[in-house]
Amino acid sequence: MNIRELARRSGVSTATVSRALNDRAEVSEATRAKIRRLASELGYAPNEPARTLVRRRSDTIGLVWDSGQEALGQHNPFLLGLLSAVRTALSDADYHLMLLTTPGEQDQDGAHLQAVQRHNLEGVIVLTTPPDDRCLRVLADSTVPCAGIDTAFTGPRTVRVSSDNAAGAEAAVQHLYELGHRRIATVTGPLHLPPAAERLAGYLRACSRLGLSVPPEYVTEGDFFLASGEAAGKRLLSVPDRPTAIFAAGDQMAIGAIHAAADAGLSVPRDLAVVGFDDIDAAALVRPALSTVAQDQRGLGVAAVEALRGLIDSTTVDTVEAQPRIIPTRLLIRGSSRPGV
Repeated sequence: MNIRELARRSGVSTATVSRALNDRAEVSEATRAKIRRLASELGYAPNEPARTLVRRRSDTIGLVWDSGQEALGQHNPFLLGLLSAVRTALSDADYHLMLLTTPGEQDQDGAHLQAVQRHNLEGVIVLTTPPDDRCLRVLADSTVPCAGIDTAFTGPRTVRVSSDNAAGAEAAVQHLYELGHRRIATVTGPLHLPPAAERLAGYLRACSRLGLSVPPEYVTEGDFFLASGEAAGKRLLSVPDRPTAIFAAGDQMAIGAIHAAADAGLSVPRDLAVVGFDDIDAAALVRPALSTVAQDQRGLGVAAVEALRGLIDSTTVDTVEAQPRIIPTRLLIRGSSRPGV
C-alpha cells in the first residue's frame, strides 16, 4: 500500500492525501476523516523522512545521557527510572525519542549539534551530563531547544528542570531534629554536580536555622554509589563525637551507611538514624526500610517535555535565561529513622 493506491481508493489526488495526513487546513474535515479511515483500514503508514520534509517537523527529540559512571560499570537506578519517565512523557506528547551516543575523545566538539541537524531533531533533553562536556557546550550555545534535568548548562534556548533539592534536604534534617537528634552529619554527592551542591546547601541551611553545630568532619563526600556511602559512614562513625544521625544525598549512599553501622555493631535507628534521597526501589526493600526524600520522576519527565515544547513553539530566541522548572519533593518516613515504622 502506497500513497498513490490510497489516493486512488479515496478518489482524490496524492497531494490531497498528503495534506490530509499532515493536518493541512486546505482539506475538509469530511475528506480528512475518510482518508484517515481508509489509511487505517488498508494499513498505510506515511514515509517518515518524506513527511518530515513536507511538515518541516520530525516529531523527534534527542536524548543525551552520560553520567560518567557507566564506563566504570556503575549504574544509578534513579537515573534509569528518570529515563523511563522522560520516554513516557515524550510518548504522551506524541514525540519519538532518539538516543544520541556519547562522543569519543576523537570526535569533534560539535558532534551532538551535527546529529541534531542531520536527523532534523526538534530539540534535546539532557540528563546528568558532566558539566565539562565540550559537545554539550556547543549544543547549548546553539539555537537548538534544550531541556536539562539536573544539568548545569545555559544557552540562548535552554531551560533547567530539577527537583527542589535544597528543600528536600532541609526536610530531612528537620525530621531528624524533631526526633531528638542534635549531631547530624551528611554524605554529599560529587559537589561539582548541581543536585549534590544544592542538597548540601539545604542541609547547612537547616542546621544553621536549628542552631546545630556542623564540625568539618560531619560533611564527607561520596559519589552517589553504595561503596562510597559505606566508606563515608565508616569515617563518620570513627570521629570522637560521632553523629547520631546521617543524611545521605542519595539512597545508595544511605544504604552503604547502614552497612557501615551494622559492621560497627550499631543498631539502626536505635543507635544511628539514616535518611536518604531519591526513593529508589531498594529503599523500601532494605531492613530497616530507608527513610528518604522522594523525587517525582514522572513530574520531572513531564516538566522537561513541557519546557522543551515551550522552547520549540517559541518563534524568538530569548536573550534572558528561561526560568528553571523546580519540582517539589516529599519526605517518606520509614524504619531507618523512626523505630516501629
